[in-house]
Amino acid sequence: MATIYVAGRLWQDAESRVYLIEELEKRAGQGQSAISVDDTLKIITCREQQKKLSALEMELAAAKQEGFVPKHLSGNDEKHPTKKTLSVIGIMTTFGRQKNRDAIRKAWMPTGTTMKKLADQKGIIVRFVIGRSANRGDNLDKEIETESSQTNDFIVLDNQVEAPEERAKKIKSFFIHAVDNWDAEFYAKVNDDVYVNLDALGGLLTSHLDKPRVYIGCMKSGEVFSEPTNKWYEPDWWKFGDGKSYFRHASGDVYVISKALAQFISINRFILRTYAHDDISTGSWFIGLDVMHVDERKFCCSSWSTGNIWIFFPGTSTGIWLMPEVVGSNFREIPQKAIIEDT
Repeated sequence: MATIYVAGRLWQDAESRVYLIEELEKRAGQGQSAISVDDTLKIITCREQQKKLSALEMELAAAKQEGFVPKHLSGNDEKHPTKKTLSVIGIMTTFGRQKNRDAIRKAWMPTGTTMKKLADQKGIIVRFVIGRSANRGDNLDKEIETESSQTNDFIVLDNQVEAPEERAKKIKSFFIHAVDNWDAEFYAKVNDDVYVNLDALGGLLTSHLDKPRVYIGCMKSGEVFSEPTNKWYEPDWWKFGDGKSYFRHASGDVYVISKALAQFISINRFILRTYAHDDISTGSWFIGLDVMHVDERKFCCSSWSTGNIWIFFPGTSTGIWLMPEVVGSNFREIPQKAIIEDT
């Protein structure tokens, strides 16, 4: 939308800019007095504006097919996977949860050469997502840098503070980063205390490739809490009406948005507000847009069964999460007990 606005402003000045260039070039061609520094700068500026206008015209033409104004994308990762990227999956993690990350690496997230193989053959990219410490450069940051240098499976959001109250902004920053770095069909957000069946997820997303603006998840609503002492307190509770009920949105454990929606978030990053909870915030960004909300029950929390996308294991007081013996074909060499910290 910002691009459309800029293009409109450029069109308003187009005739005057072209006239100015013609007059200045005419003076130079007729051997009149030397062009002043100011005139020279005006010529350069006008020509640069013309170049920008031409580029904007091309973007606007492409937007008719994309559904939203496209951004310049830097391509599919540094190595350019041979298969077009189907999905970028961001696993939201934080400081002090390496046990969670290690358990996920053992269970379903590819590592080393198999990580590249997954991108090349199935078009799926998986990364842990984390921000920076409020005390930038401290031991918390250094621990992540060390782990990342060993695993090469992190997205570190340099301009995002890693803190519970910043979680909704972190989700927005992830989508912006992901769409700027990978040209994928879908972008998924998952928590670091769930196990994802990549085969089932890939199959489901493929079935939605014909939908340009789709928001997939376990759709829910719920009460808006106005009491500051409540765990789920919403400072903007009054905006949700007398009924104090949230609009329909995808549960925050796992959800997916299509490319056009991720581009929309990136383009409008400065005017999209966030609420107390990240899943509410994401859902709010699509209110009023022509978006297909897919209430996918396979995204809902459940014990493992054939075809499910993910499973969540309730933690015990000791932080030991029990793994079933059989959890699907893409879960490999899982120990009977995986250590996962409570959220």
